[in-house]
Amino acid sequence: MTGGLSFNVILVVILVVLVLLVLASCIRIVPQAQAFILERLGGYRSTWNVGIHFKMPFIDRVAKRVNLKEQVVDFDPQPVITKDNVTMQIDTVVFFQITDPKLFTYGVENPIMAIENLTATTLRNIIGDMELDQTLTSREVINTTMRSTLDVATDPWGIKVNRVELKNILPPAQIIDAMEKQMKAERERREAILKAEGEKKSSILVAEGNKQSAILDAEAEKQAAILRAEAAKEKMIREAEGEAEAILKVQQAKAEGIRLIREARADQTVLTLKSFETLEKVADGQATKIIIPSELQNVAGMVKAAVEVAKD
Repeated sequence: MTGGLSFNVILVVILVVLVLLVLASCIRIVPQAQAFILERLGGYRSTWNVGIHFKMPFIDRVAKRVNLKEQVVDFDPQPVITKDNVTMQIDTVVFFQITDPKLFTYGVENPIMAIENLTATTLRNIIGDMELDQTLTSREVINTTMRSTLDVATDPWGIKVNRVELKNILPPAQIIDAMEKQMKAERERREAILKAEGEKKSSILVAEGNKQSAILDAEAEKQAAILRAEAAKEKMIREAEGEAEAILKVQQAKAEGIRLIREARADQTVLTLKSFETLEKVADGQATKIIIPSELQNVAGMVKAAVEVAKD
């Protein structure tokens, strides 16, 4: 009897434990940035968001846990051909976020693989309409076009493509070598242009310097000529003033002599002698012909007669 009671107690305990485990399994806590897809008897029942939830035992199950954070997928390089028939490798990085857990769960079998294949085909379509140079310089255009195309295509899958980036563009080795030579030639051309510009500016500066020097020399010569002219003018003025003063003094002396002769009441003989002295001074010059007034000739004759009388 005691053994049967113990067995019943153990059985009850086991049943209670099983019930508790089943009840515990029916309680689910959904963490932040996640969503649970609940199915009942194999069909979609509801989407559980953040918080605590309960499900029916044995008939309900959590079919999928969906991450609602923004996710990043780095795809392997894809071979693409440009419009001018250049084959190159391009790898892309896609940033996406799940906006509808139900569509993400039931919309496509493998969403990541679907995005990868869609990215490759979209990239080939875009690059196929561009030439090599345009492809290398139009990353932003390619990124924007791919993002809009992928966003529309993945909308039925409950996925929103936020951003698409071309990580690497790898042209063939021959193209890379040609591009390096082209860049080297471009750098050399720019260097030559800069050197020519420098020499041009240097020549202009030298010419400007020579011009300024010539202008300054001309200004200095002009000022020197002006100063020389002013000095010569002042010298001439001083010489003229000296000559005028000398003439004035001579005239004053002559006037004084005449005044003294008048005051001495000199007779005609004295005046005649003075005239001879003046004539003597005139004869000292370079003149070859001298005209003597008749009055002086008469006076000379009288003087000669007087001298002869005195000798007798």
